[in-house]
Amino acid sequence: MTASGERGALGRVLPEGRRFLRGRRRVLLALSGWSLLEAAQTFLGGYGVARALDDGFLAGRTGTGLLWLAVAAAAVLLGGLAVRGVFTGLAGLVEPLRDGLVRRAVDQALGAALADPARAGATAAVSRLTHQTEIARDSFAGLVLTARSFVFTTAGALLGMASLAPALLLVVVPPLLAGLALFAATFPPMAAAQRAYLDADEALSARVGAIGAGLRDVAASGAGARVAAGTGELIAAEARLSRALARWAAVRALALGAAGRLPVVALLLATPWLLDGGMTAGALLGALTYLVQALLPALHELMTAFGTAGTRLLVVLDRFTRRPDEPAPAPVTAPVPVPVPPSPALVPAPAVRAPAAELRGVTFAYGPGARPVLAGLDLTVAEGEHLAVVGPSGIGKSTLTALLAGTLAPDRGTVRVAGAPAGADGPPHPELRRALLPQQAYVFTGTVRENLRYLRPEASPAEVAAAVRALDLGELVRRLGGLDAVLDPRRLSAGERQRLALGRAHLSPAPLLLLDEATCHLDPDTEERAERALAARPGTLVVVAHRISSAVRADRVLVLDGDRARCAPHRELLDRSELYRDLVGRWGPEDPPAPHRPRGTSTTAERPRDPEVTPSRRPG
Repeated sequence: MTASGERGALGRVLPEGRRFLRGRRRVLLALSGWSLLEAAQTFLGGYGVARALDDGFLAGRTGTGLLWLAVAAAAVLLGGLAVRGVFTGLAGLVEPLRDGLVRRAVDQALGAALADPARAGATAAVSRLTHQTEIARDSFAGLVLTARSFVFTTAGALLGMASLAPALLLVVVPPLLAGLALFAATFPPMAAAQRAYLDADEALSARVGAIGAGLRDVAASGAGARVAAGTGELIAAEARLSRALARWAAVRALALGAAGRLPVVALLLATPWLLDGGMTAGALLGALTYLVQALLPALHELMTAFGTAGTRLLVVLDRFTRRPDEPAPAPVTAPVPVPVPPSPALVPAPAVRAPAAELRGVTFAYGPGARPVLAGLDLTVAEGEHLAVVGPSGIGKSTLTALLAGTLAPDRGTVRVAGAPAGADGPPHPELRRALLPQQAYVFTGTVRENLRYLRPEASPAEVAAAVRALDLGELVRRLGGLDAVLDPRRLSAGERQRLALGRAHLSPAPLLLLDEATCHLDPDTEERAERALAARPGTLVVVAHRISSAVRADRVLVLDGDRARCAPHRELLDRSELYRDLVGRWGPEDPPAPHRPRGTSTTAERPRDPEVTPSRRPG
């Protein structure tokens, strides 16, 4: 925070504070009354010691000395009674402050939501309503206690020294003021460090929230390493700011040492001069008692409280008193959008050769001893093929796409994509070889253009426009406010999220697209257009189908049936697979789609132990 920023924060907070205190004069009067007892304790403590020495023990009157010491001891009991009354009255200040801040936080959040619905539910508003209001409450309570104690303790100590010998004030007050000035000089930079730390903390919270909303996209596109790296930068920034805050705390401790020790040193150095001027030993001992037992402990508490709780309170109250239309200061580290995978131009994709994907003897089960979902599956998907995967619920369709995507590893057998292992043993940046669209299509907070170019950030405007036309997204984009409009994922329907994810897949450089019921929330016409557009792009398309029309449009259909699997074109499967005929019947009759023109590629699906699954070739 700059000096002008500090003045602006103080200019907002101080008037609000004065209005708050003016409305609670009775509470302040009660606190002042109890604090006068604390000042009396301080006065009697040092004065009693001085009189006990000068009028009692040094004068040969032991009884008088003991009597004055008893007066000093009784003052301690008087101070305990004062502290009890202070804590009783403190609630009359602290709790109304917290209640007012909670109301203001709710008003600010509602006002921001009405002005900009996309900001509704912002993590900063939640932090103000909970964590920051508690910071303000605790910090304010601590400051009231320490500031009140310092004022009345200092008044009692200075009045006591003046009553003993006015020359003592000439020795003690100047170094005391010098230490306070040094401390005051550390306050603005420490408040700036505290503000920067809170900004970084809010930025990290916003980052984690953005990642949580797009976690499935991150996993499907293989961008986990880059997301972790970006989050690590925010964590490192917050750690650096925390260390800076600790350094300023060390400077504050130095100022505290100067303010706390210089008056004692000055008094000791001035002792010969004071004695030559006729000061008594009792007055010197009383002054030392005031410094060591009252004034310096109160000063230590004051500087500690203002150096920590004071800076926190100023920063937090500045957030509550800032006008809704006033721009907040830019955070030290702004939240970074979920990063996109590397550009294919920077990391070339491996050369794609037929077959596009292979499974050889693949067996997979969810846990030891569990029945395998896939058992000994052999499958070859050729380059450029459009394959539909069907079967009863829970038969392993999503498991198959997860194996091809590399998010699951087989228990036995091998899975290869573009000629390389599908999992972690494959080449780097697997998102350049395949892209998985799950049933729950996640859209992150960003512009429509950024969402569409998520898997291909270097896509040109013409390529984005071509994808919008191919997927018939024009009306949706216009309704959302255009390509540069910022999306709030929570305000999109499941179908709208799926359509944007399909547009993202169309722009993807991945030669293998995996759709795991990624069109389940679309109507049949929209689904057909999307599947035809994705099948027409260069590459291979594997679709987990949930409508008969999706299977009919495919070059081949893979029917998963427990320990058996069959793969063939739609009409051939109607004759060969009882399960497929049953699924088609349960789907219900649908208008036959337009004739599909084969692309002239051949595909095979082999399963040596199942004679019904034999290599098949589409007419070319």
